[in-house]
Amino acid sequence: MKKRQILTTGGLILAALLLTACAGKAPRDDERSYEPIMPEEPAESERVSGSIFQPAYAGSLVEDRRARRVGDILTIRLEEQTAASKSASTNTSRDTNTSINPPTIFGRGVTHDGRPILETEMGSSRAFDGEGASSQSNSLEGEITVTVARRLPNGNLMVQGEKWLTLNQGEEMVRIAGIIRPQDIASDNSVPSNRVADARITYSGKGMLADANNPGWLTRFFQSPLSPF
Repeated sequence: MKKRQILTTGGLILAALLLTACAGKAPRDDERSYEPIMPEEPAESERVSGSIFQPAYAGSLVEDRRARRVGDILTIRLEEQTAASKSASTNTSRDTNTSINPPTIFGRGVTHDGRPILETEMGSSRAFDGEGASSQSNSLEGEITVTVARRLPNGNLMVQGEKWLTLNQGEEMVRIAGIIRPQDIASDNSVPSNRVADARITYSGKGMLADANNPGWLTRFFQSPLSPF
């Protein structure tokens, strides 16, 4: 008996440790690398002695400083405001009653001691009442500077970048990746986050404060589908 209890306890502890190992890993949004994209080095052209103009480094006299090439930098203004609410209410009811009159044989009812024995009545009643409500709101504001990772054939720019903040008791991380139109880039070389297509925004942290907001491994085990209780 004791051996069986020891095996059962050991199995629970092993399952809890496996669950903790799986839950401790930070979720990966994808295999995307958020390393900054470096621009390609321009091809070396033949330098003319005494010449000031160099074609490889030339720029238009009327163009602005907005990002347009791979490796260029621009700022994303985080202006995320979301709110959602939903409520539902359902009420159903059903009543059924059935009565069977006693049959007659040769004009007389079937009785026992003067009482009909084949007379039957049935009834059923069902009712359901359900209500549900859900609400959620999120807000994210700030700025993050990213680099142009790719210029698409239609002129749109794929951008990506991340920002790490090291605080007293932990680290905070903001990541963003998506596609923007050059027309949406303002004169100060910035674009609001609600103009980023296919945006993937991640805000998370790690350290003492983040760990304090997470339940312990034993709590996660008892709240998981693996728990037999």
